[in-house]
Amino acid sequence: MTAPATIDARLRHGRVALALSFFVQGAAFALLVTRIPAVQDRYGISDGLLPVFLAAVPVLAGAGSVVTEQLVKRVRPSQVLRWSQPLALLALLGVGYGDGMVVLALVLAVFGLGVGALDASMNMLGVSLQRAYGRSIMLGFHAVYSLGGILGASLAWAGAHWHLSLGVSYLPLVAVTVPAALIGSRWYADARKGTPPPRDQERDQDQERAQGSGVVFRMLLPLCLVMTFAYIGDSTVSNWSAKYLQDVLGSSEQLSTVPYNVYMVTTLIGRGLGDFGVRRFGPVVVVRAGAVLAATGFGVVALAPGAWVGMLGFTLLGLGLCVLVPQTFAAAGRMFPHASDAAVARLNIFNYVGFLVGSPLVGALGDTWNYRGAMIVPLVLVLLTLGYARSFAPAPARYGDGHERPRALDVG
Repeated sequence: MTAPATIDARLRHGRVALALSFFVQGAAFALLVTRIPAVQDRYGISDGLLPVFLAAVPVLAGAGSVVTEQLVKRVRPSQVLRWSQPLALLALLGVGYGDGMVVLALVLAVFGLGVGALDASMNMLGVSLQRAYGRSIMLGFHAVYSLGGILGASLAWAGAHWHLSLGVSYLPLVAVTVPAALIGSRWYADARKGTPPPRDQERDQDQERAQGSGVVFRMLLPLCLVMTFAYIGDSTVSNWSAKYLQDVLGSSEQLSTVPYNVYMVTTLIGRGLGDFGVRRFGPVVVVRAGAVLAATGFGVVALAPGAWVGMLGFTLLGLGLCVLVPQTFAAAGRMFPHASDAAVARLNIFNYVGFLVGSPLVGALGDTWNYRGAMIVPLVLVLLTLGYARSFAPAPARYGDGHERPRALDVG
């Protein structure tokens, strides 16, 4: 397909500014989660209490996404993002310099709410910009998020290596990114709405709008399930890859830290190339290929005879899982072009559902059965995505300035 003949400067600047926000969010989140042991030591959190604090962040993030759905009825998503991102960054700094459990609980609550608001508003803007561009660009935003995650994890490694305090580790990132985010927010672009949906969807949406909402949940449900399955897979890698390699496959402690970094790098590569795949083959093919590749990765991990084969499995996982979440947001925007902000906000909640379910599920199965068997569960869940792949099918709509060829794919 071809893009609209002209993309005005406002949209180009908006794309760069939004990419910056994705990068900052990826770095901040990675810097927090990869230094959780240091947070635990600083505040004297017991092993029994730690899961409560860890679960509170995604729960409150889900609440932040719900609040954002209501906020964007009154203000633009760009305004929500403009102020929620600095708030989350300052809360991160509060984690580094806070004193006492009460302070930690408060700053983590602010961080969770801020993350939910900025995750929802970032993806709202990404969906609307993709619609205005008339071609797939959503995976590119999430690729930049992965790049930020690599930076954040690297900063966390440096802080741990040189035994830096949390405050000293967090301060440089916050000091640079808060002004950068505020300056970049001047160029956020709330792109215009898309064209009308197909008639069968339009009837359902008209019926739902008559009841006070533009989103039909039974239509959105397949995408919610795919989002949950994808994040169950992602949380399995982030929380259990090191333990799996060391305890099950017999790797050294040093080598056990490699799979997550490999996963992040392959996620970056897959997302960086994914938009080209969507433009060439369409979102359904890309989602199916990603699901099969991710399932193959889990299978390789489960059957791996040694650490290096296990790392090959985690490499395949990164290349497969990385396309699912961005394409799920894009599909929600296509499905509800007149209520895409509400659809994205509701879909975003299932990001946190998957995160909450995935790690405890695999841990419980690993403890009661074995960790090789536990890897079969995310494998099966990812394969279930194949049954919902048609929900990603493009609608026969037109985009942008109306310069696409008739055979152009609708990519969101």
